[in-house]
Amino acid sequence: MSWDLSPVAASIERWLQSPGKDSRRLFHGRGGCFAGLEALTLDCFADLIIATLYKDPGDAARAQLNDLLNQLPDSGYSIAIQFRFQSGAPVQWLRQKAHAFHAVCGVLRFGLQVGGAQNLGFFLDMEPGRHWLERHARDKRVLNLFSYTCALSVVALAAGARQVVNVDMSSAALARGRENHRLNEQNLGQVKFLAENILKSWGRIKRAGPYDLIIIDPPSFQKGSFVATKDYLKVLRRLPELLPDGGDILACLNAPELDSEFLLDLFHEHCPEAQWRGRLPQSADFPDVDPERALKLHHFSVGVHRSVAEA
Repeated sequence: MSWDLSPVAASIERWLQSPGKDSRRLFHGRGGCFAGLEALTLDCFADLIIATLYKDPGDAARAQLNDLLNQLPDSGYSIAIQFRFQSGAPVQWLRQKAHAFHAVCGVLRFGLQVGGAQNLGFFLDMEPGRHWLERHARDKRVLNLFSYTCALSVVALAAGARQVVNVDMSSAALARGRENHRLNEQNLGQVKFLAENILKSWGRIKRAGPYDLIIIDPPSFQKGSFVATKDYLKVLRRLPELLPDGGDILACLNAPELDSEFLLDLFHEHCPEAQWRGRLPQSADFPDVDPERALKLHHFSVGVHRSVAEA
């Protein structure tokens, strides 16, 4: 089966005409806006262009994609294809110029892990959340739950946060997070890294507080640690005691099968003290025929009086 890659080629051409400096998604087939290309994405980082295939399109289509990417000008970028549908998500290099790669967001840089894991360590669709944090983090004590590689912690400190506490089960992810702070020459004295199962560690998390701003960015399903349908409510019940003086909450939901109403209903039932301030706008680089299947970012507050327009 062959592919009509003209929408991908058009996205590449627009980027070549105005590349910019920030890392971004060049083509997003996963949103269902391009018939036949639902299994393909294309991302551009500081020194890397990487296509990701979520299903096997067949040999002919893979050859087409290789040909398209090989036509890119030799301008210093490494070029790769990741096969997410295969065990271990292996990477095929079409052009490798370096062995260390980075995402760039304004003046901030974040290390990437290319190969050996499904995720690179930096999520481009979280860009609206990063911009929101830049506006809300100044002088705040931030709790970053499910922090992964601590990209939001880096953003919060750069925006003037007083302190950030990062919590994640993975010590390896937190180690990468620590390196991200060092990469941006940030004061590690303002950051804590707790390698904990969040649902079993509320005492330690509370002792590291209190907090003024909480980020909840869990996996939608991670066997043995977090399942959104049964565990998200356990986090929400703890929010008032973690925000004794009130504060802001950025609640994220990245489960296509769960819509915003699921999250709003959970807050209404399990954290009625929180007021909904609005849903953050979706990134223009991630078009979706159904926005409720895309990443959902909602702003809530406890004891903080703002208009919904300030979300």
